[in-house]
Amino acid sequence: MAQSGRWNLSWQDRPREEAAHFNPAFCGELLTRAVQEFKRLRLAPLPLPLAFVILPLTLHPPTRRALPRRANVTFASWAAQHEPVLAEVPDRVLRLRPVTREALLFLSQLDALSVGSDGLLPGARPMRLSTKPAVSTDDVEEARRAAGLLGRWFAHQPTSATVLQTMGVRI
Repeated sequence: MAQSGRWNLSWQDRPREEAAHFNPAFCGELLTRAVQEFKRLRLAPLPLPLAFVILPLTLHPPTRRALPRRANVTFASWAAQHEPVLAEVPDRVLRLRPVTREALLFLSQLDALSVGSDGLLPGARPMRLSTKPAVSTDDVEEARRAAGLLGRWFAHQPTSATVLQTMGVRI
């Protein structure tokens, strides 16, 4: 738990790269993309436990690059082919849990995301994701694409427990 202390630092005291990659606005955007795509296809809220796997899958470049290009790939067969990549996911979920919480709190405070008993939905003032930033990197664009893909992909899965169990994540 020594790791959790670093997340308690003020933003100006965090290492610059860490603050850039793990800031609540960027992480919140990734979560919002997944929530919106899930809702668009499933017409239901994204289950809260799934929100905690979005960042570990989208922010880690090797894992992100292992994701399929399309959401119609069978989840179980993809997972079987990528066991070495998925072996690290449970640990990353635990390490990034404070980052995910902070992003969810940030979005909730802005009313950009609604957290309910059934899961996550766009809030009364959702983020506009169609606006392209003036400056971006390939890494950021890949993360954005991956977050939307995960929302669509998870929408095609029977239950959130199936996804979590396949990745070895325990609630």
